[in-house]
Amino acid sequence: MPDARVDAGRRAVFSTATGPSWKTRDSCTTPARSVCSRLRRSDSPVEPSGLAGDHRLQPVRIARGLYDAAAYGAVQRRLVELLAAHGAGLDGAYFCPHHPEFTGPCECRKPGLLLFREAAAALGLELARCVWVGDRRSDVEPARRLGGRALLVETGSGAAHAGKARALGVPVVAGLAAAAAEIVRGG
Repeated sequence: MPDARVDAGRRAVFSTATGPSWKTRDSCTTPARSVCSRLRRSDSPVEPSGLAGDHRLQPVRIARGLYDAAAYGAVQRRLVELLAAHGAGLDGAYFCPHHPEFTGPCECRKPGLLLFREAAAALGLELARCVWVGDRRSDVEPARRLGGRALLVETGSGAAHAGKARALGVPVVAGLAAAAAEIVRGG
């Protein structure tokens, strides 16, 4: 018998949250150093139970020429290895290599919806059941446009956006650990 959750569409968490618990001391000079530091310093579970996982590692640095798509791919492979060592994983990694100043506008750069729709098609996601977590309004705006749930974290740039987020009805939580707990608790 097929799993009813799959037939109804899977849930996922899309997280673009950054902040003090994730930043490196050396401004992320290499993608690999950034991933390793972020995993060591993260204050939350990477993949709440039963949810697909998505991770983004500032791919705008590709548009700026700081590293190339091959380096990004290497980071993703290393991230999968590190997560597997802790019993977690990613169902997909999607990135926008564009930047308006360098390559012009696109539909995949947040809060664009192209990458979310690609993930939904590839992974069988029901976007209305998904959660967006971030420290900027643009991180959580896709939830409003796609009918999902948004959580703004106060870490990183979140404190500066918290008042506006609350005024728009977006719940604000202390950090990634609180977001993960809220996601698991909220179903």
